[in-house]
Amino acid sequence: MRVLVGYASAHGSTREIAEHLGERLERWGLATAVQELAHATDLGSFDAFVIGSAVHDQRWLPEARAFVAEQAPALAARPLWLFSVGMPAALRTPWDGLARVLQPPSLVAEFADRVSFRDHLAVSGVVRDEHLGLVGRLVMRVVTRGPGDYRDWARIDAWADGIGRVLASLPVVTDRGSAGRP
Repeated sequence: MRVLVGYASAHGSTREIAEHLGERLERWGLATAVQELAHATDLGSFDAFVIGSAVHDQRWLPEARAFVAEQAPALAARPLWLFSVGMPAALRTPWDGLARVLQPPSLVAEFADRVSFRDHLAVSGVVRDEHLGLVGRLVMRVVTRGPGDYRDWARIDAWADGIGRVLASLPVVTDRGSAGRP
């Protein structure tokens, strides 16, 4: 079974998570290709998709949103999982709890009429002062715990393992229309 792990990253954190997801899925015997969404091609050669984006201004990056819009027919035809990399773990109370509950559904709501996805993981990434302008750094000092690496690798691994379990159990449909095991 071939799986595309596609991503849009602004500063590299989302790319690193995508690469980690690809490595984790390979442990399940899945052939993975980790590709930046701007360069993802030949979607018909994949049996499943794991697509993610960094979150800026409470939305996926424009290239990720455009990819889902343009490739919706191909994505809708196969098992699909979505992941979003923002900063809810960096937020101070009470914003952290609100972000964990309210933000994940809103991040992928615009895709609901285009594709059906099996699950959506919203995790935190890395934020550094140099990623932000002066106003962004000031806001960060007020509402967050500061710059740092907030990735929860155990949660990411558990999510990837859930995907791996599902995909490893699915039959693979060959070009001749017959089903076989991955």
